[in-house]
Amino acid sequence: MTISLSNARTKKIALFVDVQNIYYTCREAYGRQFNYRKLWQQVSQQGEIVQAVAYAIHKGDDGQLKFQDALKHIGFEVKLKPFIQRADGSAKGDWDVGITIDVMEAAVDVDIVTLLSGDGDFDRLLVKIYQKHGVETQVYGVPSLTAKSLMDAAGQFHPIDFSLLL
Repeated sequence: MTISLSNARTKKIALFVDVQNIYYTCREAYGRQFNYRKLWQQVSQQGEIVQAVAYAIHKGDDGQLKFQDALKHIGFEVKLKPFIQRADGSAKGDWDVGITIDVMEAAVDVDIVTLLSGDGDFDRLLVKIYQKHGVETQVYGVPSLTAKSLMDAAGQFHPIDFSLLL
């Protein structure tokens, strides 16, 4: 049986990036930065990226603004939360709830949800969207710094290695 490419439906992909997690895990494991353009090329080979969101913390420095502009140029929508410095010196800037809401909403309309994060808090989210919507789930993360529960919950785990770094 042959399938004509013109009859094959292009898969719709939603791509979600936990920018802080990817930045710090790549820096810790490899001492290098993540290559978002290379990721875009790799993911787009699987289908059409119909939604791409990068979740970041807004500090307002020039380097960060250039990075955000570069993400927008690639095709990402950049969502920002203000950086909050607590009196005790710790910082707050967590996007877990925002990412979860956006993934749940996107899962209704796409074939593949791709998440870049090593955060184990997202494991139940991936299981839920697969069970409820039958959507394929993929995770990109630094293997040594990605929660095993997240790797296990994903339909596919793609290790971030030197091929995805600048």
